Amino acid sequence: MFGMMALAGLVVAAYFVLAVLAMVAFLVKGVLLLILLPIRLLFGLVLFPLRLARGLLGLLLLPVILVVGALAAVLAVVGGFFALAVPLLPLAALVFVVWLITRSNRRPAAV
Repeated sequence: MFGMMALAGLVVAAYFVLAVLAMVAFLVKGVLLLILLPIRLLFGLVLFPLRLARGLLGLLLLPVILVVGALAAVLAVVGGFFALAVPLLPLAALVFVVWLITRSNRRPAAV
């Protein structure tokens, strides 16, 4: 019983140490972000035209990408149809031969 209480105490102590380390990391991150804020704002202003150009290029290429995507989807459906139909070709040939044999045994219709 005492061993379980000691283990529980160690677990609580480990959680406490983890919480203190997380708080320290949080404070260090906050201070670092505050120190580097002017540099981040400067880079944001310098890189804004590049981001704008990338967005406009993406907007211009969107119709092309949609057409290519639709064409790829249609080709995938056609390819899937052929992938399912090609294994049935021997069966279709057998049915055609049986049809030819039964057709040749009939009398021609009187006109």
